Order: sequence, then structure tokens, then C-alpha cells
Amino acid sequence: MILFVDTANFDEISEAASWGFVKGVTTNPSLIAKENLTQKEIITKITKLIDGPISAEVTVNGYDNMLKQAKELFSIDPKHIVIKLPMTIDGLRTCKKLHELKIPTNVTLCFSESQALIAMENNATYLSPFLGRLDDIGQNSIELIEKIMCIKKQYNYDTKIICASIRNANHIVKCALTGADIATVPFKVLKGMVNHSLTDIGLKQFDEAIEKTAKLAKK
Repeated sequence: MILFVDTANFDEISEAASWGFVKGVTTNPSLIAKENLTQKEIITKITKLIDGPISAEVTVNGYDNMLKQAKELFSIDPKHIVIKLPMTIDGLRTCKKLHELKIPTNVTLCFSESQALIAMENNATYLSPFLGRLDDIGQNSIELIEKIMCIKKQYNYDTKIICASIRNANHIVKCALTGADIATVPFKVLKGMVNHSLTDIGLKQFDEAIEKTAKLAKK
């Protein structure tokens, strides 16, 4: 499973990129708004921080407006930019057109199997079903991922599934077990994946052993 970091913060992206296992970035209007810069300024800077797919979301309504903004965002860095589109009729129309133009897309705010099916049928490069928000209303988000993966395999769709709205490491593991292609994860959750209490205990024991050995070597 490929891991992306879900943030627009430069420090977080720079650090995550240095770890080696983070291969891309997703952003959204809420994350962009936290950084007190324009979307174009933020996306441009992110392209300098990580060598991988970077999702930049359209912020306008209507097919013509979406298509125009998508082209502008893509022009920032055609090698890395992926255009993020909402799960709406206009978003899907734009997705279809961008596919024809060979511009990669990420259809977001997916909450059902039927939504996933039509996005894949419209040749979305990526599809982002949301886990946390479904859990919040008492629905089984992992079951949704399982069903989407089943549909994808049944019809050999090329769309890559990005598990989004990740809340914890358990979400990531469960998504990995479904065979999902990617998880896009908040910085803190990604960093927390490294931690385990037994790892901490083992490191402490090793440090004590190293210190003891060093003292013996000085005698």
C-alpha cells in the first residue's frame, strides 16, 4: 500500500518526505485555508518538497469553471499535479474531459458504492472514499472499501483507490487488508505508526546494555 500525507503544511510535508515511505500529498480547501496563502502559492511550494502525486482541488462550481481552474492548477507542475474533483455531475463531467486531455484526476467525497462505480466508469485516475466521516454516522467504512475493491477487480477498472478521512493507524491496516491502493493520512497519524510500547521498552533495554558495555570497555 502506498501512503500519502494529507496536509498543506510545508513543515509536515518536508519532514514526511524525508522518511522515505510517504509518496505523495493530498490537499483540500480546509487544509489550504489553514496556511494563510493562496492555493496557487501553496501548491507551487509543495511541488518543490516532494516527488510524487499532489492533489490540488478545484474550488469553483460549474463544468466550465472547473475545467478552466483544473487546467490552471495542472500547469503549475504537469509532472506531479492531480486535479481533485467533487463527486457531483459537474465534477464527473470534468473528470471525463480531463481524462481525454490526459490530466490525472482524484474524485473526492465518495461515500457509497454507486458513487465509486460511476467515478471509475468515468476513468478517474484516483478515487477517494472517506472513512472517518462514515464512522461518525455509524456506517461501516471498511465494508465500503471492501465493496469498492470488489467492483474494481470485477470490471478491471484502472482507478486507484485512496482511503481518505483516516483517523488512526487501525484504519490504515484495515484498508491495507482490503487491498486498497493508497491511504492518505494526517501527519500525526503517519508519525504515530512508528510507535509501539514494546519498541520503546526494547530501545530502553538496548540503551542500558550499550551503556553497560561502554563502562566495561573503559576499565
